[in-house]
Amino acid sequence: MRLSIKTKQVLGVTSIVGLAVVVLSGFYLVSLARIYLVESKARGDLLARAIYQRAREVVATGGHDPIAALRADPGLRSILESSVYSSNVTYAAILDVGSLSIVHSDSARIGQPLPPYGDLNALLDAGAVSQLRAIYTDGGRTLEIRQPLLMGTAEFGSIHIGVSTLLIQRDLTQSLTPALITAIAILIGGSLVAMVLAQLSLRPIHVIRSGLTRLGQGEFGVVVDLPQRDEFGELGDFFNTVSARLSADRPPPSPALLGSGLDADKNPLEDAVAIFDADAKLLFANQAMRAILPGPPDPVARSVRDLFSAGHPYRKAVEEAAATRQSHGPISAYLPSLATDRVDENGLPAPRERLILTHVIDNLDHRLAAVMLVARNLDYMTKVRSSFSYSQKLAALSRLSAGVAHEVKNPLNATVIHLELLKQQLSSSDLPLAMEHLSIITAQIRRLDEVVQGFLRFIRPEDLKLQPAAASDLVSAIMPVVMAEARKNKVDVQVAVPEDLPVVSVDTGVLQQALLNLAINACQSMPQGGRLRIAASAVRGRRVEILCEDTGVGIAPEHLNRIFDLYFTTKENGSGIGLSIVYRAIQLLDGEIEVQSTPGRGTTFRVLLPQA
Repeated sequence: MRLSIKTKQVLGVTSIVGLAVVVLSGFYLVSLARIYLVESKARGDLLARAIYQRAREVVATGGHDPIAALRADPGLRSILESSVYSSNVTYAAILDVGSLSIVHSDSARIGQPLPPYGDLNALLDAGAVSQLRAIYTDGGRTLEIRQPLLMGTAEFGSIHIGVSTLLIQRDLTQSLTPALITAIAILIGGSLVAMVLAQLSLRPIHVIRSGLTRLGQGEFGVVVDLPQRDEFGELGDFFNTVSARLSADRPPPSPALLGSGLDADKNPLEDAVAIFDADAKLLFANQAMRAILPGPPDPVARSVRDLFSAGHPYRKAVEEAAATRQSHGPISAYLPSLATDRVDENGLPAPRERLILTHVIDNLDHRLAAVMLVARNLDYMTKVRSSFSYSQKLAALSRLSAGVAHEVKNPLNATVIHLELLKQQLSSSDLPLAMEHLSIITAQIRRLDEVVQGFLRFIRPEDLKLQPAAASDLVSAIMPVVMAEARKNKVDVQVAVPEDLPVVSVDTGVLQQALLNLAINACQSMPQGGRLRIAASAVRGRRVEILCEDTGVGIAPEHLNRIFDLYFTTKENGSGIGLSIVYRAIQLLDGEIEVQSTPGRGTTFRVLLPQA
């Protein structure tokens, strides 16, 4: 996964802060654990000294049975029983030299041997890891503080104070809870600070990227404002220098594209746009709109009533939108033009067709703020569309005639070769062999004539008779022939052509022949049977779509781009003209044809025709 620079900075700072928190927390834990161990030892030593002093006094005055005196002494008993109230201390006892309890804070254990426990002093001398392991492992351990009990120079017994690591662990955990909360707060605070610092440090990059985006969109004279105190300031200066150099090298705008003065016909494809406020006063008008607005050069702040006469389509559209607070259009209207390339019978500029739309703009209080008027010059759009269609037809003709040279060249080559052979045979008076060469020459000339005649039939202009027609009627007219071919090839035919589709403007004979060729080709591509589906539907752009789908052998990918070429065929006895005529027919009807095919799964031809 790719990480942004900001994310990397935040992760880096957070990792450093987290590492510091972990190290300090570990040091704090080790120090606190040792403090609790030392504190427990100090309490144990204090208790052991108190027991030692009392035990010496009792033994010194106890007569011949010091053990009985120790057990019967209430002061010693009180000291032993109070030991359990000391923090982390679990018991206190005096053992004889045989490790039997003489006295014990738990009276039930008097006279019993005491299990051997670890030495607290040895743990204090060990390392920090051993101390933490002793506190947090094995479910708690008991450690002892031992002090010998001497009578004169002889050892009478020993004093044992038990300390529980489980109790030390409890106290340690309670002390660590505030520290853990503080560490988490520091980590979160460090992340937030890292995000703020990253945002501040990366702001110059965002500014430069925004400037580059504006340059990429074609805007010139872009300047970025960056502080001069660091390297980013130098980068900003370099960016501004490059931007200024690009602006200086920018070519001047072409009047033919942008228009000049009030002559909007120099940019005939530009939409005329005007914005009126809630009181129908002009706020803005682009050059195309200013060219058709009457009055002074600057019509801003003038009312729509002053700009256009009553009943004018522009005025009517703006007033209706302001009154109903709803957008209207598109509405087609013929309006006067400043252009002189087209004139009427009186020698005046001919009106041009415009498409009028209005858009209502509300403010934050859902009240009318403005009305935008858009007028599009359809006359020039029609010219552009016609030019584009004509270019498509020329490209199609060039593409469809690509195979003619190949088809003509082969018969000509064969004719030339056999003419040379014929000359040789005539010179040697071998008449039978000469007649054979004449027969071959005659056949090649006939073949050449067929190629030329086929091409002439293909390119000869059709006298199209365009008329509205329903797609359902067009498909129904070809179904008898299609069904006969389908029964011969055991093909199941499905038709899904609704009768309520918009009608199309076509030459019925030309289109029916094209659809028939597609359907018959589909049936012939399924020699073992299959399914043929013919469907139609309305699609965007005011067009009707007719589909011809089959489950046949499909078309190889290397042939897919050549199937509409004249004389190209993959059939053994094919002429290579059928699909070319289909392509030409659809082009003549201002339509489009597309093909999708998967070898072994079938082919789909998609025909798009304009609505009437």
